[in-house]
Amino acid sequence: MYDAPLRKTDVEANEIKISAKDVQVFYGDNHAIKDVSVELQDKTVTAFIGPSGCGKSTFLRCLNRMNDTIDVCRVEGLIALDGEDIYDKRVDPVQLRAKVGMVFQKPNPFPKSIYDNVAYGPRIHGLAKNKAELDDIVEKALRRGAIWNEVKDRLHAPGTGLSGGQQQRLCIARAVATEPEVLLMDEPCSALDPISTSAIEDLIHELKSDYTIVIVTHNMQQAARVSDETGFFNLKATGEPGHLVEFNPTKKMFSNPDEESTEAYISGRFG
Repeated sequence: MYDAPLRKTDVEANEIKISAKDVQVFYGDNHAIKDVSVELQDKTVTAFIGPSGCGKSTFLRCLNRMNDTIDVCRVEGLIALDGEDIYDKRVDPVQLRAKVGMVFQKPNPFPKSIYDNVAYGPRIHGLAKNKAELDDIVEKALRRGAIWNEVKDRLHAPGTGLSGGQQQRLCIARAVATEPEVLLMDEPCSALDPISTSAIEDLIHELKSDYTIVIVTHNMQQAARVSDETGFFNLKATGEPGHLVEFNPTKKMFSNPDEESTEAYISGRFG
């Protein structure tokens, strides 16, 4: 086994769900992120913040091997889910992504009905033996996505016909329909109005009792509101790749960060 990276926390300790050790990411010759080591606890919300281009979304995409879809991308180091190396050649990325779901910046419902958007994953992974079981899975997922009451009478209407906030909650329902253990969210509220953003944040609070949630956000207030722990990514002034400057409980990060550059970013003095 590898040595676990050191971490500072006053958050009540849960089991470690995801562990990263000396992670490097390259896009061709471009070294995008360097030497990232961090441990993420089970059933907590972790936020990654930092200026544009610092590597936070790149790191998030490493956690379910979404970077595999980019030909020039190369990931080095160790990322483990429940102690198992997710980049091991024996790991099927499709099965991994059923365990580690993802919600993207812009709501992206499939050009299918609301029902079929949610049923898609359970169908391809064989999670339902019959129509009745699939119906139950779809309803449960839509309830977890806090959108069931709004769509239960129009399940066969196009998902693309929903409002932006409803579409994003549909995408969250779609992500949880395969019973993942981890939910990744890349700027999930950046395209939404304040009311829809509040609904998504309330949903994140509800979902963390069942899932480990990792969110990337540019919104400092959002990170402070929804997360238990926060990591700050930044680029060095020397032009070196993005790196994880600090990782601490959110309350400490926003009140008494360890690093001067973290305080400068949070206070708006740069970035």
